[in-house]
Amino acid sequence: MKLKDRTRLVIIALICLVYVSLRVWKLTDSCLWFDEIFGVHAAEMSPPNLLWFVAQDLIHPPLFYGLLKIWIAVFGESLFSLRFFPVFFSTLAIAPFILLCRQLKLSFPTVAVALAFFAVNGSLIKYAQEVRMYSLLLCFGLCSSWLFARFLNSGKGFYLLILANIALVYSHYFGWLIVASEILAAAILARERLKQTALMLITVAASFAPWVYMIWQAARINSNVGQNIGWMTKPNLLSVLRFVFDLFEPIYFEQSNADSPAIFLIVAPIVAIAFIAFGFYIADWKNRSAIERRNFWLLVLLTLAPISIAFIASRILPHSVWGTRHLIIVFAPFAILQAIAVSKIKIRQLRTASLSLIFLLFGAAFLFQATRREPKYIWCAWENLAFGLRQTQPNSGEPTKIYVFEDLVAYHFWFALRRDSDARFQIVKINDVEGLTEDKAYFLPRGFEAVQTANQFEGERFFVAFRSKDWNEFAPPLQNLKAQDFRIGEPQIFEAQGLKAFMVEVQKENRTAK
Repeated sequence: MKLKDRTRLVIIALICLVYVSLRVWKLTDSCLWFDEIFGVHAAEMSPPNLLWFVAQDLIHPPLFYGLLKIWIAVFGESLFSLRFFPVFFSTLAIAPFILLCRQLKLSFPTVAVALAFFAVNGSLIKYAQEVRMYSLLLCFGLCSSWLFARFLNSGKGFYLLILANIALVYSHYFGWLIVASEILAAAILARERLKQTALMLITVAASFAPWVYMIWQAARINSNVGQNIGWMTKPNLLSVLRFVFDLFEPIYFEQSNADSPAIFLIVAPIVAIAFIAFGFYIADWKNRSAIERRNFWLLVLLTLAPISIAFIASRILPHSVWGTRHLIIVFAPFAILQAIAVSKIKIRQLRTASLSLIFLLFGAAFLFQATRREPKYIWCAWENLAFGLRQTQPNSGEPTKIYVFEDLVAYHFWFALRRDSDARFQIVKINDVEGLTEDKAYFLPRGFEAVQTANQFEGERFFVAFRSKDWNEFAPPLQNLKAQDFRIGEPQIFEAQGLKAFMVEVQKENRTAK
């Protein structure tokens, strides 16, 4: 192996090391949250029950949950193991990313810069750390893009492309936007491949038909997709700008609504450099070769077509489907486009200065994230409080009831206590308590009956769990308990994000009077 080849290999290996390290870094700092719990819950079921359970949720295909089931069977359910599952697929995505760059005939410096942009993107890091299907979508989306580029260039790999696209659409419905982008690309850039591409579409659609039928059956049984995604707002100029910043933002990501959407002092200069570089690249368009032009247009279509479809659909459909996590499929082709534009700046001094400033800003973003306060999220309260309950409450033969007032709280408590016998704890949700509000974006899974519902408190002794800004015995739900002659004990408190989670033992007053 020549020294030059070894140097290139070392550079790529170092970037890959950074890539993986950023995704493993702080991987277990936070507990599982509601949607992640749903995934683990599904993966613990038998295959037939898993399929029906996921179908009733309507909004995701089943491949992720099936693969997660296999992963848990092999590696267990520790927090690190669960969180490493998406990291694994995010890491696998490096291979098709590099292979796509090769199919695009990019120079080594451009590939290295593109991989660096891909490695440090904050949104990609965020969704590589969530036990959700977005890393799987990214991985199969890149496999599809690479195989499609290969098919356009040589006509080879057609059947592999079909298999990749079947896996893609079974990973997430947004996978269909990549398929649509490939159809459009074939129609514009390689019409001689259009018939085969149309055959690919028909084959993938036929393979997806059984899942469509199952979804249709599930939707007939008291299911409404508006309950799942009705909270999503339709995109406007501000949301589009935020998405643009997500495309460029290095290292940092917004974990919750309490966080800043972007570190503007870091991301704004990167955006400015990129747009200037794109301007230079387009200005020199006439000097580009035919192959370079076609490959550039392919990347543009793979980037802009899904964004445009998602934007238009979100504006005209009853419910929006706009979101960075869904559009993760465009981050890789955009990273390559950005690298092409910056690395093709003809003035060497300007190119060097631009790349140097960008990498310095990457370093600043890393320092900001490294010194960022360790996250503490309110949804972690219920796991912590449930752990304390498990340690202190003996198994008396009768279930200890925990009354809650939100589906989100009920599901988190149930998940934390699910390993205990049914006779030890029972989660009960009180519906429609006046003065208490509930985030309807979170609801108990359809077909899930482990949490009971009630209209009033029952029993001589139980626990109550709720969240509020302050402990106030003259406001619901404590006010309701006092009105029914219950004695309220000392609360256990978990505080985060400007809210407090409370769990308190409650007993009938006459119990102590005897």
